[in-house]
Amino acid sequence: MRYLLDVNTLIALGHTLHGHHARAEKWLKSVLPTAEVIATCAITELGFVRISVQSGLQPDVDAAIVALAKLKASSPVPTELWPDDLGVERLPKYAKRPAELTDGHLLELARTHGAQLVTLDGRIPGALLVP
Repeated sequence: MRYLLDVNTLIALGHTLHGHHARAEKWLKSVLPTAEVIATCAITELGFVRISVQSGLQPDVDAAIVALAKLKASSPVPTELWPDDLGVERLPKYAKRPAELTDGHLLELARTHGAQLVTLDGRIPGALLVP
């Protein structure tokens, strides 16, 4: 199975101080036997860096970039950075409100790559919710 991590899942995996770190780690361990790839994209990587710094999980942008690189390098599943050339015309039909646009875009990007979008947010139809 191929997985695209949304921003919150990526942050939870990358920061032991995140409130859902244990939940995300448990999910990752559960998929090890079947996981082929864990993917990120420009949106999720930028979101990781921005939120890591804004929330105080990292002191600055450089430290957040290093933390992301370490997370990817230490992954027990191969990681990939996926290109993203999808336009707004590819948004799923459910994405009608501004708060749904990025999640909808990531959902479609995952589908394009034959993957599942992994999230901590139960409001994304069709995404895999981390238990």
